[in-house]
Amino acid sequence: MKALRKLVDKIKPNFQEGGKLSMFHSVFDGFETFLFVPSKTSTSGTHIHDAVDSKRMMSMVVIALVPALLFGMFNVGYQHFLATGQLVATYWNPQTAQFWNIFLYGVALVLPKVIVSYVVGLGIEFTVAQWKKEEIHEGFLVSGILIPLIVPVDLPLWMLAVATAFSVIFAKEVFGGTGMNIFNVALVARAFLFFAYPTKMSGDEVWVGTNEVFGLGGGQLVDSFSGATPLGQTAVATGKEFVIHNVAGATTSWWDMFVGLIPGSIGETSVIAIALGAILLLVTRVASWKTMLSVFLGGAITAFLFNTFGAESNTMAHLPWYYHLVLGGFCFGAVFMATDPVTSARTEKGKWIFGFLIGAMAIVIRVLNPGYPEGMMLAILLMNIFAPLIDYFFVQANISKRLKRTTKSINA
Repeated sequence: MKALRKLVDKIKPNFQEGGKLSMFHSVFDGFETFLFVPSKTSTSGTHIHDAVDSKRMMSMVVIALVPALLFGMFNVGYQHFLATGQLVATYWNPQTAQFWNIFLYGVALVLPKVIVSYVVGLGIEFTVAQWKKEEIHEGFLVSGILIPLIVPVDLPLWMLAVATAFSVIFAKEVFGGTGMNIFNVALVARAFLFFAYPTKMSGDEVWVGTNEVFGLGGGQLVDSFSGATPLGQTAVATGKEFVIHNVAGATTSWWDMFVGLIPGSIGETSVIAIALGAILLLVTRVASWKTMLSVFLGGAITAFLFNTFGAESNTMAHLPWYYHLVLGGFCFGAVFMATDPVTSARTEKGKWIFGFLIGAMAIVIRVLNPGYPEGMMLAILLMNIFAPLIDYFFVQANISKRLKRTTKSINA
């Protein structure tokens, strides 16, 4: 690190005022503060001295997302080889497709999406920072990896680029940049894709990659192939009893859904991978356990009520509550989206209300709107609107209590 520090210090004058590359000062500053903790501290007024700045927090979230990313890559390959008949049963068979073939197939499809997301998003952020002559905001470090993780594997790269540009410009920069946005940037990108290109965000075909990539696997689809997600299958079913199938036509168990060996958005399928990220965020106190827990409580209680009182013809209403929690983007949204410190409630009591309403609303949308069986994205975006109002009521309530206490003390 000392050698890298010396190299940065050596080229730094070129990017400072009067240097040959001073026009790119914001870009250099962004890379320098990403590599090293800034040495600047406030000298007057109210201030906090802490080695953990927002870039470090964002970096911790990115690290927490790595398990979901890696498993997503594996699952993309797994679903492909299962759909094309090169895997048997529901688990990896070493006699057919080898592990590295499965994983590398997923890498070949997922990595370009990550690259496109970062290139487009950071490109816009760098441009805006240079234009405004400000420091580069670090928020897209997280959004850049979240966006490709919440889309189907078959989404064209150009659509991802358009959605990323739209979300960065209209959901972030127009509000003033990192820390000023009202809506979760990654979810705005998904919402844009859902409404602008619905055929690439829903249906049976978009969740499983079926084409050969770099000779890593091809073959014809088996007759029983269906790329529908478990939520998609449940949404079109009728009656209380219903069996969920995988892409090869075999029965999918709750354990398969928990592990993540099901069709779905790239990073949202594995509860285990998401849980590993959640543990890191909670141990490092980057995310709020109150928000996470309340989302699951809201979802579980609402799903249980539908199980008890829902119409018999509505299969989604009778999907067990513990199935709802492991399907779709529920876990991913609870851990990585609802806990966004910018767009979520900030008061301690407000976090309970905010999270509970997200979980409850997600299940309500799933059960009562068969045209959109996911629900988590819309629930979080809706509660992003009400987060400031929730905080306002709790802050005002606290102010009122203090005024009453002060008045009582004075009168005494």
